[in-house]
Amino acid sequence: MRVPVACALLFSFSLPVAAETPQDPLAYSLGVKLGERLRDEVPGLALDDLAAGLRAAYQGAPLALEPATIERLLAEQEAAQGDSSAASERLKRKEAAFIAEYKAKYPNAKVLDGGVVVRELSQGRGAKPKADATVSVRYKGLLADGSVFDESAEAVRFSLNSLIPGWRTALAAMPEGSHWEILVPSAAAYGAEGAGDVIPPYAPLVFDLLLESAQ
Repeated sequence: MRVPVACALLFSFSLPVAAETPQDPLAYSLGVKLGERLRDEVPGLALDDLAAGLRAAYQGAPLALEPATIERLLAEQEAAQGDSSAASERLKRKEAAFIAEYKAKYPNAKVLDGGVVVRELSQGRGAKPKADATVSVRYKGLLADGSVFDESAEAVRFSLNSLIPGWRTALAAMPEGSHWEILVPSAAAYGAEGAGDVIPPYAPLVFDLLLESAQ
């Protein structure tokens, strides 16, 4: 399975719909803060059930679940969050170690915005792409273990502003004709989510990148 780099950060935007003024601003404000915390800590909750549980507890009404069941479910959720947090920290440490080793191996490499590390294999003489440019590139993408997750046999055209942040940063600094190897930290690539079954969470990515043209 190939993961097109260009598909990483394509967004569709729509105009926000104005919310009605709440009857109880304090209640609304408390709901906003609770919602923000739960969105980050427990994504994917069924909001109707959340509201029903909140309403029943606040009003002292009969509960739809036994208290022992509620405590068990909350304990299981807390344990799952702890396991997930520990795993994330391990992956972050592993990424940091890989980046440090790469920099030590190539002490002459440059570091661009966002922590993108650049090795200039050959420098072109053309102009650097503008922010809204369409670029034509040949590339190979590798995970930290050296396995190839994506590769172009021929030059591929991308809109620069549709690419992952690490690519945008590197390409904006590349004169046409340049051949670079870049290390993109996960924060400038696919982050904590990864990309499908191909790119794991907190994965630093190494790209062999040749900029053929920019228009």
